[in-house]
Amino acid sequence: MNIGIIGLGDMGKVYAKAFARAGYTVMGCDLPQNRDRLEAELAPLNIKLMDDGKQVARLSDLLIYSVEADSMEQVVAQTSGSIKFGAIVAGQTSVKHPEIAIFDKYLPSDSQVITFHAMHGGGFEPAGQKLILIRYRADDAAYQRMLDLFTTIGSEIVEISDYHEHDKISADTQAVTHVGFESMGTAWASAGFFPWENASYLGGIDNVKILITLRIFSYKAHVYAGLAILNPYARQQVKRYAQSESELFKLMIMEDEQTLRDRLYKARDFVFHESRKLIMLNDAVMDEFTFHGSVQDRKANSHLSILSMVDAWYHLGVNPYDNLIGQTPPYRLRLGIAEYLFKNEDLLEESIQTALYDKSIRGDDLEFHSAVREWSSIINYGDIEGYKKHFNQVQSFFSHRLEEGQQHSADMIRKLMQK
Repeated sequence: MNIGIIGLGDMGKVYAKAFARAGYTVMGCDLPQNRDRLEAELAPLNIKLMDDGKQVARLSDLLIYSVEADSMEQVVAQTSGSIKFGAIVAGQTSVKHPEIAIFDKYLPSDSQVITFHAMHGGGFEPAGQKLILIRYRADDAAYQRMLDLFTTIGSEIVEISDYHEHDKISADTQAVTHVGFESMGTAWASAGFFPWENASYLGGIDNVKILITLRIFSYKAHVYAGLAILNPYARQQVKRYAQSESELFKLMIMEDEQTLRDRLYKARDFVFHESRKLIMLNDAVMDEFTFHGSVQDRKANSHLSILSMVDAWYHLGVNPYDNLIGQTPPYRLRLGIAEYLFKNEDLLEESIQTALYDKSIRGDDLEFHSAVREWSSIINYGDIEGYKKHFNQVQSFFSHRLEEGQQHSADMIRKLMQK
């Protein structure tokens, strides 16, 4: 099977290399200005660089579009006329509604559409990572070829027959998850301090928050913008998250302890019902990744970002454990730290008391409240360019620690997810 990949960015390259190492014939193309660099990197693996997407499409038994979501329609329109008769066509975008609409509009009727979504970033090899495979229109033989392909490179395949289901899961596991961490990063940048230099963010849960935030801001803005704005289910879920955060923040300001406590315990009993199979994060590993200072110097934290997520899951009627079939490492760790907080009576009580009565953390919570509102508004307006600008502004604040954060977060993810 000749495999062609149009778009050899971070994810396109990862899969091109994996397919080539597994013995497949692989070719691809990218923007002309990237040709020499990609040739030097990929030619030793016998991955052939082509001049343009039409050449790739004409020779490929499996054609994968691995381009930015907002460029997808233009690229498919330019190349669809060159696709081989009966070829399998796939997209690597993270939101399938617009991708499927584009395929329906431009692909030949004989094309077999079996698309996929790799649930990891470009810093991870496909082996051992979850990959969602979606059969849209294809015969059994073509679908078996795709199953065999991803089995060969070691992907952990999750089969989903409905792209609507995929996008609902992605809205929770990616769009809302990213907004939570992006809001933390925005709050810290707006307040003008690095969290690892503040005693309220030392050890345990806060190590996970910091490292996943740095990890998200180490990638490209367009990835997250597409996930949040092009997914029709994301706006509803992000709006609910913002509403939960706002309502909890008001209860904190009013010091309405009984209402806040009742609300959080009701959400806890729904989300972390005894029937759930818990993740059980290792607290020793979480403490291991403290950037600066000692865990013993830790101050209490309200963990408003986590309280808001659990409250939002409750009001949406979402069982986050069901969505682990489409998990990403940030999502699994976010659910893990929520579970860690809500299943520990002492820690949850500390969080509630701090949220209500500790004025030293109130300024940070106000910054977070403002950040959630900002991100929610950008997504609600469908402002992709605004999303990118906002993301890049925060990214620049953390720029000197992003590479280190990505390395540490990868180590933490591997250790925490080993079991």
